[in-house]
Amino acid sequence: MTTLGDIGVAAAINIGSAFIFFLAFAILRLQPFNDRVYFPKWYLKGLRTDPVHGGAFVRKFVNLDWRAYLGFLNWMPEALRMPEPELIDHAGLDSVVYLRIYLLGLKIFVPIAFLAWIVLVPVNWTSSGLEGAKNITSSDIDKLSVSNVHSRSERFWGHITMAYAFTFWVCYILLREYEKVASMRLDFLATEKRRPDQFTVLVRNIPPDPDESVSELVEHFFMVNHPDHYLTHQVIYDANTLAKLVKKKKKLQNWLVYYRNKLERTSKRPEMKTGFLGLWGKKVDAIDYHTTEIEKLSEE
Repeated sequence: MTTLGDIGVAAAINIGSAFIFFLAFAILRLQPFNDRVYFPKWYLKGLRTDPVHGGAFVRKFVNLDWRAYLGFLNWMPEALRMPEPELIDHAGLDSVVYLRIYLLGLKIFVPIAFLAWIVLVPVNWTSSGLEGAKNITSSDIDKLSVSNVHSRSERFWGHITMAYAFTFWVCYILLREYEKVASMRLDFLATEKRRPDQFTVLVRNIPPDPDESVSELVEHFFMVNHPDHYLTHQVIYDANTLAKLVKKKKKLQNWLVYYRNKLERTSKRPEMKTGFLGLWGKKVDAIDYHTTEIEKLSEE
């Protein structure tokens, strides 16, 4: 059984959580250490300088200008009033699409809510399916739902009709919005300066060749089959294993420097055990051992 109190509590939790996250965003976007995160396009255009590199130490991380916090919501009406082409130039295409998502939500849910209230709510409210039900506790809120409609009632046609109407409306609005966003994206790419990544393709699953390396194989294939369109290529390697080896080598080099410094201080060759954490195992010369291990890793 759902009551108005339950709905109120759920609404208060959701609205309160949304307000807290929104307030946190509004405050964090004003801090100097987040400046590059929220204004990357301005840095690319040279319209903004990094506040972290200047001023007092505290001001590099915390915005101490109290006047900035008084108008921390001013960007919202300005962004909504700004024409889309200007907003794209100002903040990028992603920002415009993000704002259109909210408009899309209104286009979808406002008509649906209107139809539901003028059609489904009267259909459910004027039914009496819950009145004669046994072992069921209900409230006035439950009378607004489909559970108040009798089994096999003709009133279900209203729900079926509205289900098709809602589905058609959502699909129609999504199609129109997709067409609009796709058109905006094409216009955005057409007006942008030409970049190599706009004409780059990723080639996977290249078959091995015993006579040629991967790089030579790719170059030979495209030079023969697409000579007028091929420019250059770059082989991408999985460097995860290499990164682990480099990290391990760096750790061994740090230990080697430590043992060499220890030798200079004590004039005695340091020794260590090769077992877990140096607690057990064969005792060896620490400098010779680390030198040998670094050479092995370098070859690997």
